[in-house]
Amino acid sequence: MAYIGRGTESISNVEVLDNLTFDGSASYTLQKSSVNFVPSSANNLLISISGVVQQGNFSVSGSTITFDTTVSASDTCDWILHYGTGLITTVADGAITEAKLGNNAVTASKIDSSVALGKIGQVVSTTYSGALGTTSTSYSSIFSLSITPSATSSKILITHSAPSNVELSNTTNLGHIAIFRDSTNITTSGHNSSFATYKTLSRGYGSGITVLDSPSSLSAISYSVRGKTDNTGLTFYYGSSGQPRMMSLTLMEVLA
Repeated sequence: MAYIGRGTESISNVEVLDNLTFDGSASYTLQKSSVNFVPSSANNLLISISGVVQQGNFSVSGSTITFDTTVSASDTCDWILHYGTGLITTVADGAITEAKLGNNAVTASKIDSSVALGKIGQVVSTTYSGALGTTSTSYSSIFSLSITPSATSSKILITHSAPSNVELSNTTNLGHIAIFRDSTNITTSGHNSSFATYKTLSRGYGSGITVLDSPSSLSAISYSVRGKTDNTGLTFYYGSSGQPRMMSLTLMEVLA
């Protein structure tokens, strides 16, 4: 009975290579459609020379085939077949569903970098209850927190909650706070919170700071809340010396 079904050339990935022209040497270049062809291995090749099938009496290196003995120029190459592995099958569009994917099978490196994931990679936070002071006229660290980004493309969202009041030892000056990444001030003058004096108690009301930073680093980064006074001889109490307040610093890694 005759074979009924699709063409035999579509059943497997057997490839027909260009016939060789022998010239009495042992080495020749394998080609398919006049383009150099690299077989999977010598065991995947079947060659007919002058009506005799050859297998196992040659080796391959790249696209070069070398016979164990020279091949006479009078011999003829009848055909060369390369046997691949498995069947050639084109998966239909939309055929691969979520259920067919293994857990954690798709890594970040396989995701289009133009897709904004917008996910939080990690969160670190610290709180302090009390009053912290500085007499410095340049920014001095009040308290700090470190984070190590998992990718150079990550951004760090810094959120600092300020206490409800601060205190200065002089009623005619101001105190200021800012957020620093290591030794770099990452808050502009528009973000820096200024605390004005208030009544004879020299108290002012603070506001928190929120900054989205792009450190482009895989190393540990220290973010700090720093304060300063306008003039020497002043003490800037962050949290008020007589009324300790709760303050916090939170760092969130936003994945690109």
